[in-house]
Amino acid sequence: MITVAGFNTAIDRLYTLDALEPGVVQRASAVQAYPGGKGVHVAQTIAALGEPVQLVGLTDAFHRNLIARRMSERGVLFHGVEIAEELRHCLALRERGGRMTEVLDPGPLLRPRTCERLLDTLWRCVEDTAAMVLSGSLPRGFEADTYAALGRQVAPRGLPCLVDASGDALRLAADAGAFLLKPNRDEAGQLAGRPVDTLEDAAIVARALHARGTAFPVVTLGTLGALGFDGSDCWHASLAIAHSANAVGSGDCFLAGLAVELTRSGELGRALRLGVACGAANALHEETGYVERAQVEALLPQVKLVRFDR
Repeated sequence: MITVAGFNTAIDRLYTLDALEPGVVQRASAVQAYPGGKGVHVAQTIAALGEPVQLVGLTDAFHRNLIARRMSERGVLFHGVEIAEELRHCLALRERGGRMTEVLDPGPLLRPRTCERLLDTLWRCVEDTAAMVLSGSLPRGFEADTYAALGRQVAPRGLPCLVDASGDALRLAADAGAFLLKPNRDEAGQLAGRPVDTLEDAAIVARALHARGTAFPVVTLGTLGALGFDGSDCWHASLAIAHSANAVGSGDCFLAGLAVELTRSGELGRALRLGVACGAANALHEETGYVERAQVEALLPQVKLVRFDR
């Protein structure tokens, strides 16, 4: 069982437009809505890959049935903590030419008791899990060091903790020596204090994170793929796809592939291959943060994995 802490649940809305023109009335040709947030994306991808998974996150009265039904359909055991406020809504505006614009709701400010309930629920799941994934922004009301503290607490149990965060939460998790960190290009640049534009830049960041205590640092680079360091070798995995229907959530699906393969084999190179295949499968699908197993398996042989020693 893999446990995902995706506390900041959202309702994702995907609007399809001919072209986004600021300052004028916009008419969408199609609108789709479904449960979202990075934790939801990670959990349903893990389930699609055939691994048992449970997700801890927020819910509200209005969306309770929608989220429970979708997670059940996707094979995810959902432990929802209900709040009186409405969940946040995240908008993705897709133009006919493929350009995407995201608008992310900050979400409600949680009461201290709600934060405690989320953490208590997560700890009740720990006994039955082989790996923990801490994914996405923390709801307002949590301290920035929450992921770092969780990583330190599960480390003595020998439980791998994979963290995908940004800002102070990412920086503090790096200081705490998480088992795996997955910054993207921009986040890695913030950690390094300079741009990360090339594979060489990513390798420098990955090695620096490893020296600070992260066992498996991974940097994602969009169309350039992903680079990770296992303490001995840098590995680069990449896959070129002909078109992208919706790349939003590809990083979350990538993280799910990492978690699944590291749980199965413990090998970072193989994990990067599966992660890249999952990210590409998401980009080929219209729904945000969702893959189909057959498509991942079809893409997997096309992923190029090499040692990066420059």
